[in-house]
Amino acid sequence: MPAEPPATGWVFPDPREADDDVVAIGADLEPATILAAYRAGLFPMPIDQAAGMAWWSPIRRGVLPLDGLRVTRSMRQAAKHFTVTMDEAFDEVMAGCADPARPGAWIDGDVKTAYRRLHDLGWVHSVEVWRDGILAGGLYGVAVGGLFAGESMFQRERDASKAALMALVEVLRDGHDGRLLDVQWATEHLTSLGVIELDRDDYLDLLRRALALPLPGVWA
Repeated sequence: MPAEPPATGWVFPDPREADDDVVAIGADLEPATILAAYRAGLFPMPIDQAAGMAWWSPIRRGVLPLDGLRVTRSMRQAAKHFTVTMDEAFDEVMAGCADPARPGAWIDGDVKTAYRRLHDLGWVHSVEVWRDGILAGGLYGVAVGGLFAGESMFQRERDASKAALMALVEVLRDGHDGRLLDVQWATEHLTSLGVIELDRDDYLDLLRRALALPLPGVWA
């Protein structure tokens, strides 16, 4: 079990009382602050440099039910040609996700530093997908109890990010009912893979139960 970092004193508003996706602006990116946010149902994502860090709790939250991942025949065939590892190339995965050439790129240097610190402390994990020793794609996210909050994914080869997601789901399907795979928003692409939308209150109820579960064995 990862050690708890020292508290920083930030207390986030109750997202149930917010009428917008953005619940708070400001705070720092210390490990304890970020973990407190995820436990409260929030996650950080900058709006712009002048506004400061925004803390989001979408009114409609994207969640992938662990029995709902849509795996097509082509996905299964593609996955056979990849090798999957975990926590072996975190910096490379972060770099791929933060590539400024990607549409909607939002991961800046402060965010990379913050999540690298959490990775070093055992709270943030990466899934890497390789072909012939070359990184083809991957994802990273925050694991707290039975919650895995997916932050970002990328791919350099077709279906590589899907292979990473398939591997992550297998890790989370370890016999503990109630694990929660949070993907923030249900984009068109993620919906095609089985992601659904939940009302914020329903998400927070599932989150409370998920946080009481142990970490998956691979990270415990």
